[in-house]
Amino acid sequence: MASSLFKITSKSMREAADISSLEIESISIRFFCYDLSDMEAVMDYGQLCPLAKATEILAERWTFLVIRELLSGATRFNEIRRGVPLMSPSLLSRRLQRLEREGLVRREPSGSGHLYYLTEAGQELAPIVNRLSRWGERWVLGHIDTRKPDVTALMWAIRRRVDPSVFGGTRITIQFEFADQPRAKQFWWLVNEATNVDLCPKDPGFEVDLYVVTDLQTMVWIWIGKLRLSAAINAGTLELLGAPDLRRAFSSWLLLSPFAQREGFAGEPNPRTGRTSGCDSPQPLMMSHVRLPKI
Repeated sequence: MASSLFKITSKSMREAADISSLEIESISIRFFCYDLSDMEAVMDYGQLCPLAKATEILAERWTFLVIRELLSGATRFNEIRRGVPLMSPSLLSRRLQRLEREGLVRREPSGSGHLYYLTEAGQELAPIVNRLSRWGERWVLGHIDTRKPDVTALMWAIRRRVDPSVFGGTRITIQFEFADQPRAKQFWWLVNEATNVDLCPKDPGFEVDLYVVTDLQTMVWIWIGKLRLSAAINAGTLELLGAPDLRRAFSSWLLLSPFAQREGFAGEPNPRTGRTSGCDSPQPLMMSHVRLPKI
C-alpha cells in the first residue's frame, strides 16, 4: 500500500516539476514518515484562542469519556477502563498522562498502583460534560439507535447507578440475561449487599433472587430513559422473575443514566429528525432460555 502510494506520488511530482528522481524520493520519504509518526501527535491549532487551546486537550479521541468515568467516581486504572472497554490500555495510559501534565488529573500512589482524581480544573468540566451529554441526548440519540451498544460498558454503568439501600441489608443477587448476546456475554450478576454492589461477569455462586431477562437494545433504551420499564414489561421485551416485593423494588433500585429523561420522554419528538424518541411498540423478546430460581 505504502509502496504504491509512493510511486503515484513520485510520478505526479515529476510531471508537475522538473526535479531529479533522487530529490523526488527524498521528498516522498519525508512525507510518508511524517504522516505515519504524526498519528498520535499532540493536537496544535496554532491559535491563541482559549477555545482552541481547550480543544487541543479535550478533543482527542476518548478524552471526554475518560473524564466522564473520573466524574462518575472511578479512581483506579481498571475501574476507568471498564467504562471504556474498547479503549486500549496503552491509549488510556497516554490520555491519563496527558491530563495529568495539563493539570486536570492528579495521580496518587496506592499500594502497587495509583489512584486518579480530577483536580479543581478537571472538576469544573462537570457541567460541560453534563450539557454535552444533554445535547447528545436531544440531537443525536434519535438517529443512532441501529448502532450496536457494548454490553460490558452498559453493565458497568448500571452498577454505578443503583441504590443499594432499596433492598436493605440483605444480600440480593440479580441476574441479567441478554438473550441476543453471545454466550460469553449473555449473563451478568449484580450482588447487592448493604451499601455495596458488585458486578460479576461470571456466576458468583449465590442463589439468584431476581432475574432480568431482556435484549441489549431494550435495556439501553430503558437506561437512557427512552423506554419506561413498565412499557418494556407490558410489551414482553423485558421480564422480571422473582418475589413480588423484589420486582416492585427493582424500578427504585435502578436509577438509570444520570442523563436519562424519565417522565414525559416517551413519545416526545426528536427536534432534529421529527421522529418520536419513545419506544411505544418494541418487538416482543425472543428468549433463548430462562434460568428459573432453584426450588
